Amino acid sequence: MSEILDIAHEMAQGLFKAGAMDAVTMRTVEALCLPSKHSYEPEDIRRIRNENHVSQAVFAAMLGIGKTTVQQWEQGLKKPGGAAKRLLDVIDRKGIAVLG
Repeated sequence: MSEILDIAHEMAQGLFKAGAMDAVTMRTVEALCLPSKHSYEPEDIRRIRNENHVSQAVFAAMLGIGKTTVQQWEQGLKKPGGAAKRLLDVIDRKGIAVLG
């Protein structure tokens, strides 16, 4: 999320907890705050891994996948799908420490 969306989401959570926002509105806000789906290219994956100072083997272990899969992503032989894209997005925005 962008910084503005982070702030809006925190404010909405506070309003919801205080009873000033109903559950339907909170779900709508949460849906709006979801990061857009990003298509990760090999250089994006390599950049994310390098910025987090981990090897392909460690990166794979943190994601719960095989080292070969990370290698194939970075070579452009395969593309990450659904859950992997979400994890890459979280790591890209918050750092790999959020998984630990």
